[in-house]
Amino acid sequence: MVLAVVLLGLVAGSLVTGAANVSALDLFRRGESGDILLVSRLPRTLATILTGASLAVAGVIMQTLVRNRFVEPATTGTGECAALGLLATLLLVPGAPLLAKMAISSAAAFAGTAIFLALVSRLPPTQPLLVPLTGIVYGGIIGSISIFIAYENDLLQYISVWMNGEFSGVLQGRYELLWASGAAALAAYFYADQFTVAGFGKDTAHGLGLSYRAVMIAGLSIVALITSFTVLTVGMLPFVGLVVPNIISRFRGDNTKETLPLVAILGGALVLASDLIGRLIRYPYEIPAGTIFGVLGTGVFLWLLFARPARRG
Repeated sequence: MVLAVVLLGLVAGSLVTGAANVSALDLFRRGESGDILLVSRLPRTLATILTGASLAVAGVIMQTLVRNRFVEPATTGTGECAALGLLATLLLVPGAPLLAKMAISSAAAFAGTAIFLALVSRLPPTQPLLVPLTGIVYGGIIGSISIFIAYENDLLQYISVWMNGEFSGVLQGRYELLWASGAAALAAYFYADQFTVAGFGKDTAHGLGLSYRAVMIAGLSIVALITSFTVLTVGMLPFVGLVVPNIISRFRGDNTKETLPLVAILGGALVLASDLIGRLIRYPYEIPAGTIFGVLGTGVFLWLLFARPARRG
């Protein structure tokens, strides 16, 4: 309830923050102020919430399937693979429709995440920090390949946009793909119990009558879709899928189905707060939300590493 109230307050703040002086009531009025809210402010606010909620849910899925609290799409090469897929589409099929770009980017993200899972399956389970380190190195390699290809073809500006999340360009008609990302995140709720069982390992899942392979494919598909939609629309935001699930887990436990709605709400609220901070620090200029969340996320992540877990009775 508290999170929902905070989110509503942030929504109201987002609607009235900007270079033009308008109020939330202008949504119901005709004229220039109403158009600004309907065409720019409201789509931007919705895009921010959908992005934060979706990436946070994707982080929960990744952490559950990999059985490691220190992974998320931005630290496992998923985002870099999605960007590489978009880059390949831009070079090989420059006139491809949006649906084709989405499909190729999602396929690249899916394949890249599957390769990451294959790599970490060979790591010793007694060394959990090797998993995120492997992901960072793996993502760095994929990112370097993308940068080299982009540099050779004078497309570096695209890589910069895709890997740095910001919402200044969001307008009505340019963010609707994120609703599909939100739908994928919602689908994760119905698979939550199966993801939890799959997280215990292949043998346990089979022993409980669960199709481990099918659940893994479903989880990877959801993560790939969310990541590709986000990268294609607003760019990748770091730490969202890492920080938010850990905060909720620390205070509300590890029941995935119970905590998933809280994860989505907190993810949307934190990204929206980051976007608001970025708009206000150098008003009327903006700092990308991805930059703000990266700074805040680093601090929260360090706190999660060194703070003692909350006691739950």
